[in-house]
Amino acid sequence: MQTHPENLLDIQDLSKTYPIKHPIMGHTMGKIHAVNGVSFTIRKGETLGLVGESGCGKTTLGRVILRLIEPTNGRIIFDGVDITHADASYMRSIRKKMQIIFQDPYAALNPRMSIRSILEEPIKIHNLAHSQAERTQRIYQLLDYVQLSKEVLYKYPHEFSGGQRQRICIARALAVDPLFMVCDEAIAALDVSVQAQIINLLMDLQKELNLTYLFISHDLKVVEFIADHVAVMYLGKIIEAAPAAEIYKNPKHPYTKALFSAIPTIDLSRKKERIILQGDVPSPMELPTGCHFHPRCWKATDLCRNLYPEITREEEEHMFTCHHPENTNGH
Repeated sequence: MQTHPENLLDIQDLSKTYPIKHPIMGHTMGKIHAVNGVSFTIRKGETLGLVGESGCGKTTLGRVILRLIEPTNGRIIFDGVDITHADASYMRSIRKKMQIIFQDPYAALNPRMSIRSILEEPIKIHNLAHSQAERTQRIYQLLDYVQLSKEVLYKYPHEFSGGQRQRICIARALAVDPLFMVCDEAIAALDVSVQAQIINLLMDLQKELNLTYLFISHDLKVVEFIADHVAVMYLGKIIEAAPAAEIYKNPKHPYTKALFSAIPTIDLSRKKERIILQGDVPSPMELPTGCHFHPRCWKATDLCRNLYPEITREEEEHMFTCHHPENTNGH
């Protein structure tokens, strides 16, 4: 299947299941459907915001795309090449183009390594400099990218604030000249004022270096600000996706509308109904029949309980899976 040349990433029917073993007998009792038939594309130089409740599969999806976790089914096409079953030696060359920024910057940095050693390590591993002078020059460039001074190089991770540590993590990811970065809740552990600085830094770097992002977050206001397109995930499936301006203005899936109704606003002219979802998220071990959202949906009918809805596509690349979509012109 041909992929569009503007797409850096093309995900086709991607799934990840985990077998559940009996603790004593060892036989398989069932499966956890962490990622369940996900398809989407990300264009070069753009940001896809991936949102949803905790446990919906966002982080697993990000790691499967990077092949940090092996997929069960589906295809991962990166920069026109199918890497779904690429061997370890080929993936080593691909790793330079795909990087990840983790939620906890302190856990992501080796506490026994100086900042210079942390930044130098990927340059050495991938043979990106031919001399010590070249490595030093590259390290200085990385510090400039993330707006840190050279004085940080001989310090250790515990000597920095959370925001500074995340800047160091970003610099390390940039060391190998990536095309694509997964930002996995990259600002969730930071203070609000620092979050804004890191978001602005990521956006500036995207423009300067033509980076493409998968931005995983539960902060819907931040996603609205940074993302070109937004995908909403529920129980391992993408249930709605559209350009950011369109999906925030006109959410179609009831779950999307419920999520967006929780976004705080100080604009009293944009009063909105707060939708409180009833019940808990069903277990990914025992997915509901029909539409997976129907046990919590106020619009559910017998059709929803028995038949999973097909994908509906509307103008401006807006897709959703719902038998009874919301008719709304605002959130």
